[in-house]
Amino acid sequence: QLEVVTHPAFALPDMDGTHREFTEGDGTHRLINFWATWCAPCRREIPLLKSFQEEHGDDGFQIIGIAVDFPDLVAEFAEEVAFKYPILTGQQDAMAVAETSGVEFIGMPFTMIVARDGELLGAYLGELHQSHLDDIVTILTRLDKGELNKKEVSGALDLL
Repeated sequence: QLEVVTHPAFALPDMDGTHREFTEGDGTHRLINFWATWCAPCRREIPLLKSFQEEHGDDGFQIIGIAVDFPDLVAEFAEEVAFKYPILTGQQDAMAVAETSGVEFIGMPFTMIVARDGELLGAYLGELHQSHLDDIVTILTRLDKGELNKKEVSGALDLL
């Protein structure tokens, strides 16, 4: 029986091999995107995630990419893509992080949505589109303004 966590905690290596703690992002809303180089929908959503990071990074949103893949393949792909957000790598370790969400997922991409205080608010299974990202920004901005509580936010995210 897997224990479901409400506040994910992990450390995975980045592209330089430096272990990065999840808590480094405290104070920002985080979209933790699990992907792989061999996953076509994952590759399709990366330009969207790059644009999202450029557009919303200063507003307290942070994309964190977690590649469930071989580091050398990820490094080669990253040179081509020029990510605008941190990319962490791992195979079994990365899958273990995704599984702690308690969400039944059978493939990638898979995105965990985490509040500024580190609480897991929800997850999206499948390829993100602009409308999903727009809705996530609206929902989390309403949370910041006190217009929605976390339970309402989780319910709204479940409807994406």
